[in-house]
Parts: sequence; C-alpha cells; structure tokens
Amino acid sequence: MRLQRKIANNGETKMKRALAGLAQTAIVCACSFVSVAHATDLSGGWATDASLCDKVFVKKGNTRSFARDSDVYGGGFIMEGRRIRGRFANCTVTKTNEDNGVVHMIAACATDIMLSNVQFSLKVMGDDKIARIFPGIEGMELIYYRCWSR
Repeated sequence: MRLQRKIANNGETKMKRALAGLAQTAIVCACSFVSVAHATDLSGGWATDASLCDKVFVKKGNTRSFARDSDVYGGGFIMEGRRIRGRFANCTVTKTNEDNGVVHMIAACATDIMLSNVQFSLKVMGDDKIARIFPGIEGMELIYYRCWSR
C-alpha cells in the first residue's frame, strides 16, 4: 500500500513539474510575441521638444533618467523594450498592435498611489518623431522627438 502511494505521488509530482514547465514555456512565448509584435523601434528617450533633451533627461553612468525639473520643460518618456518610464509612472506593455504606422498599446501602469491599465496609440511620423494620438478625439495629439535610442 505504501509503495503504491509512493509511486502515485511520484507520478503526480512528475506531472506537476511537466505542467509547470509547459506553463513557463507558454509565458515566455507570449512575452516574446508582445516584444516583437510591432516592427517600429520606439526605444530610447522621447521629449516634447528636441532642443530640450538635455533638460528633460540626465545620464548617470549607463543609466538615463529624468532631470529633476524635467516637467518644467515639457517632459517625456523612456521606452526600454516592453517598459515605459514616465516621470511619475512606470508601465509594462502587455499588448501591442501596429496598423498603418500607428502602434496601439495596452500597458499596466503603476504610480505611487495606484495601478491601472492604460490604452494609448502612437503615430509614427519618422524615425525620430511620433505623435501620441487619442482615438475618438479628432485633432488631439502630443508630438514627441527622440533624444536618443538604445
């Protein structure tokens, strides 16, 4: 009887390990799909005024971040793979879709006080120029210029 339980438990453990491995593989594949879902390279720092990049961002060693008073100069954001960093929020892109030069994204974002899912769209206007557009609100857009890439 003990031997039968031991064999049954051993088989159950192997099955759990196999299922856990399968689940991990599925997660890795899904994450890989998200990161390559669009061909447009949006990596780097983006500011609302190209001439003020050095006032919006600072570099310390190999790390780039926001200057202390960056919001005074219009602000911006940093794209690093699936991560988007803003002055007051950090986001992880969970879904992307590119359609005729417009990249639609859904991101899980966190601020100091709350978590939320944010949907936003970026219209590619050139290698170093994009516009954040607001579908459903005609004519409303924010222009951003790339300050650096990778």
